[in-house]
Amino acid sequence: MKIIDLSKSIQYNSGDPGFMKVKIKHKPHKKAKWLLRLFGLPFKLFPKDWSGWADDTILKMGVHSTTHIDAPWHYSPTCEGKPAKTIDEIPLDWCYGPGIVIDMCRKADFEGITSQDLRDYLDNHNLSLQPGMIVLIMTGRDKYMGTKKFFTHGTGMTAEATHWLIDQGIKVMGIDQWGWDLPLPHLIKKAKETNDSELFWEAHLVGRDREYLHMEQLTNLKSLPMSGFKIAVFPLKIVGASAAPARVVAFIDEQE
Repeated sequence: MKIIDLSKSIQYNSGDPGFMKVKIKHKPHKKAKWLLRLFGLPFKLFPKDWSGWADDTILKMGVHSTTHIDAPWHYSPTCEGKPAKTIDEIPLDWCYGPGIVIDMCRKADFEGITSQDLRDYLDNHNLSLQPGMIVLIMTGRDKYMGTKKFFTHGTGMTAEATHWLIDQGIKVMGIDQWGWDLPLPHLIKKAKETNDSELFWEAHLVGRDREYLHMEQLTNLKSLPMSGFKIAVFPLKIVGASAAPARVVAFIDEQE
């Protein structure tokens, strides 16, 4: 069994916009000795030749700041006429299943991915979708991770392409760029230019009417075959949250 990590490293990146910067404080081993002394353990009773324990504190990290999976609650307070699920309410059996990669690297920045794009790729490679699959959209924009272009450049899914995946029985899908839609600054600019209130965040807002989850900021999808592997994407169990960081991994049976 070969395991491939599809998750972004959690660290400070100077190129990230302020709202998604991660800040972590690393505490050296020697700090623990003073903490234990405050707890009442005399220095003479410390284990011999022990340097103390290391510790770390996450000072700042939004649930959308790194590789994560969005819950229906992120898109809208209701979904399909019912209260939308928060991340701790997501059934875990949705989060493990056969994976498939759809290569959309040819799509230009700011050009939306359509259902026809998806169908053409599947047909050209003799692939098909089955209910319960986890679909990974490869754009190649993970190359921008840690730079300012990661937030501002990329392709993105259209609403109709998202609807089409859900129609095929897909509950969980993901992409290797900053967001599921076209880049946020681009969407804001186009919405202002066109005065079109339906243009902004169109793929995310499918989640008001159809229950589905998507992952954002995946990486290393180029290391996967097109199909024939399993995906695990288990989010942190944050009560009431709209999303959660996840360690997304692929499992490839090398004997197959």
